[in-house]
Amino acid sequence: MNSIKKNKFSSANPRGGNKDRRQVKKKESTLDPRLFVKKAKPSGQEGFRTEKSFSDLGLNQKLLQNIHAKGYQTQTTIQEQSIEQLLRGRDMMAISKTGSGKTAAFLIPIIEHALKDSRNFTALVVTPTRELSLQIEEEFKSLTLGMGLNSATFIGGTNINSDVDKFKRKLHVIVGTPGRLLDLSDRKNLDLSKINTLVLDEFDRMLDMGFVLDVTKLVNRIGKRDQTLLFSATLEPAQRKLIDGLLTNPLEVNVAQGSTTNENIEQQTIYIQEGQDKFEVLYNLLSKPSLEKVILFTETKRLADRLAKKLIQVGIKAGQIHGDKSQNFRNRMIEEFKSGEIRVLVATDVAARGIDVADVSHVINYQLPMTMDAYIHRIGRTGRAGKVGHAITFIN
Repeated sequence: MNSIKKNKFSSANPRGGNKDRRQVKKKESTLDPRLFVKKAKPSGQEGFRTEKSFSDLGLNQKLLQNIHAKGYQTQTTIQEQSIEQLLRGRDMMAISKTGSGKTAAFLIPIIEHALKDSRNFTALVVTPTRELSLQIEEEFKSLTLGMGLNSATFIGGTNINSDVDKFKRKLHVIVGTPGRLLDLSDRKNLDLSKINTLVLDEFDRMLDMGFVLDVTKLVNRIGKRDQTLLFSATLEPAQRKLIDGLLTNPLEVNVAQGSTTNENIEQQTIYIQEGQDKFEVLYNLLSKPSLEKVILFTETKRLADRLAKKLIQVGIKAGQIHGDKSQNFRNRMIEEFKSGEIRVLVATDVAARGIDVADVSHVINYQLPMTMDAYIHRIGRTGRAGKVGHAITFIN
């Protein structure tokens, strides 16, 4: 095994530093490590793709061409169970694993509705993270090439004054995070009363304590609307009352219960022994060529910065994203990760939802997640679209 000279990582104690531990009592994960070990049961496209063609839906021909241009021929299970009902205008709560095609499941009906009444239709898609907002608008743009439909993303970390210019044209789809959307509403730039369709993506996080007040304000300002859609990979039973208040006679779709991990992901643990250097274990692991494209999760922003720096020092191309980084920096890191310029993306849970990068070979949990929900969303960045992925969790 390769070893690393001590002076290369002396400034980045892999456990966060003794000084930190003396000053701040850290929260410890109480999750059972046995939950992080599971053999993959690769099903390929089975259980992911159905036999039902998009051509069977009677979609606009240009939209159908764009769908096929993206390489989609048949629908995923969540798409098969939701698109037709959404085209009919039903409210819906849909639960399906990460990487199962949820975004297209709600965007395709939205696009159809927008084409039928382009002058009066506006959909609002609200997400908990900036990255997820940007991903959704990117998907919308690819599905609507050459169709004359407009979209915009409004997220924190950007200049709000530049957002105002986006309202100079008719927007058919508005995507954003709750705080920025409310700011624009307060400034009278965004008229929420004109929203026809409301989508809460990753609604379980959206209705978490940190978002519930903002979401309630948004919903109240929208008022009466034609359709409300809630999509997520997991469902918190305690949020049921809130959910019921948002929907009218909804159809509930539950594909492969989101409270369990993806069967296509091989999950394993690595125990860090007393006195063993955790960073060196990571380095030796990354020396294996099979770890081609890796997301490395930490619990703290500070450790994410230190690990990215140390990986670069030992010759591994790395970058980092977390809540203290500017949006432009985060966007650049994701683009470099997608293109392969960086091999390891070090991230806090801000990235666990919203990063849709093809062919992530491995997810490594350098620190244990605090909840099983967080674990599910972290490792859901690999093993997407029916492919086999790998998740490795370090246990101290």
